[in-house]
Parts: sequence; C-alpha cells; structure tokens
Amino acid sequence: MENRLVKEQKIVTERLSSSYKNGRIGHAYIFDGERGTGKEAVAFFFAKLLLCVSPENSVPCETCHSCRRVTSSNHPNVTLIRPDGQDIRKEQMSNLVYSMTKKGYEVGRKIYIISRADRMNVAAANTLLKFLEEPEGDVTAILLTDSYQSILPTIQSRCQRLTFLPPSRDMMINKLVEKGITPSMAATVTMVTANLDEAFRLAGDDQFAHMRKTVLKLVEASDKHVHEALLFIQSEWAPLFKEKEETESGLDLLLYAYRDVVASKAGLQSIAAFPDQQELFRGLSMKMTYSQLSANMEAILQSKKQLHGNMNRTLLMEQLVLSMQEGLLVV
Repeated sequence: MENRLVKEQKIVTERLSSSYKNGRIGHAYIFDGERGTGKEAVAFFFAKLLLCVSPENSVPCETCHSCRRVTSSNHPNVTLIRPDGQDIRKEQMSNLVYSMTKKGYEVGRKIYIISRADRMNVAAANTLLKFLEEPEGDVTAILLTDSYQSILPTIQSRCQRLTFLPPSRDMMINKLVEKGITPSMAATVTMVTANLDEAFRLAGDDQFAHMRKTVLKLVEASDKHVHEALLFIQSEWAPLFKEKEETESGLDLLLYAYRDVVASKAGLQSIAAFPDQQELFRGLSMKMTYSQLSANMEAILQSKKQLHGNMNRTLLMEQLVLSMQEGLLVV
C-alpha cells in the first residue's frame, strides 16, 4: 500500500516524510483533492509514521504493534470523524476537541482525521477553529476535503494545505482492470472522469454500458445512408438519451469516438477511448479526410452548445446527423 501511495502521490508523501524527518510536524493539515485520490489512505499512512516504533527512511515499518493497530483501526491515538448524516455537527467537534485536549491512554501523538471536512456546519467549524487557534500538546488534525473553498477561510489559514493530484489515466485503467473491469470499458470511463470511484461506478452501470453501445452504433449509422442514420436517432437514440445531461454525456462519448478515428488515421499511440472498436475506426479513418473528421467534431461541439440553449434534443441530433453526412457545420 505504502509503495503505491508514494508513487501515486509522490509530492504529498515526500512532504509529509520530510516534515517527519525534520521534526516539523504540523498541528493541522488539509488534504485537498478529488474523491478517489487516496486522501484518507495517505492520512492513515501519516498516522502510522507518526506512531511507528521503528520507521525506516521516514516510512512506517508496517510490522510493529502500533502500525498493526492503526491498520486495523484499533489504535486509541487515532480517531476518524465522518459526517453524521449530511453534516459534521457541533457535538461531534466538541467531543473531538475535548478528546484532543485530555491526556491520552497511551503516550505519543494523537491524530484526528476529519473526513469530508467541508461538511462541518458553522457551529462545528467554529468549535474546531478554537482548538486550531490555540493547539495543545502533541496533536495533529488532518482535514480531508474535495471542496477546499467550502472550508472557512479562518480554518484554511491555520492549516497546511496538501493538494492531491488525480491519478494518471494509465494508472486508473490498471486499477479498474484489477477490480475486474474490462480494459475497453476502463478506457472509456477514464475519458469521462478522473475520479476513480466515479469511474468504477460508471463501469458497472448498465445504463452507461447501453449509452456506450448506442453511441458506437450511431458512429456506424452515420457512415451509412442518411435515412438509416435518421431512423436510428428516432428509434434508438431518442428513447435512451431523454434528459439534457444524458444527451450531453452521449455527445461527449461521440466526440471521444471521432477522436479515436483521428488518432487511428494519424497513427498515434495514445490510449483510445474505445480500444475494442479499432477495426471500425480504422475503416472510417481510411474513408474520411482530416477536414471531414474535423468538421464532424466541430459539429458535435456546436451541438453541445445548442443543447444548453434548450433546443429540442431529437431535432438537435437529427441536425447533427445531417451535418456529419454532408460535412457541414450545425449553425
């Protein structure tokens, strides 16, 4: 786990290890980053490091009694706070601050990890702020958030902020495949989102799988007679993509498909959004010129703009199909 964390969040873990090595442990940190970037895992990694009996090169040993208890969530000096319902309430923070200031059952630093810290209501945030203004003893609070701007500026100013970058697309695909997702679906969902949790959810969503299949069928239909393409919009596309958000997602997938066609034509080695459709895309790339492909992609982008203007969605897609058939821009 630690080796993976160091690789994925190298800047963050190096800063934490350096602060430990130099004896400059902060009283409060904000771990800021999208969901799925490993904030909670790194927080526990840091907790282990601070409590480890025999760390090696500023990395917890993982084998001592202290490390094992942190791993099993049984260490009395490590507390994890989560929202109680929608919010983190004042009572939760009052209990936390009381625990911070009283003498612990065991020697050593006390670590408090506050998940979804942006969910603190005003009373809870003000309670925590009082502790941050006058911290006592060997206590470290780690606030986790994917919405940094939602945290009170007065709390922000008293915490060290560490920003977690989203994992690379390669890394996300590998993680999804390890969880049993097909490489082709993993490649598609990682174009849609950089959030690993959301990508995993989409990959297992039957509705998304149907949307993906329908978009690919539209690519094929658009290469055939215009009547077939228009019939496809009426019979298969419109019943599935009923809402504005769904239509926008479909247009995004369509754009990624033509991006793959361009990459195939240019012989680029980038990771495809639809690696299982390379034979289809190779055939299209041989038929279409770069200017035609560019016009199609521009037409899709124009359709996305018109979608937000409350244009009838079925009519919008029919115009898009005609545009792609004729090589004209939707206006």
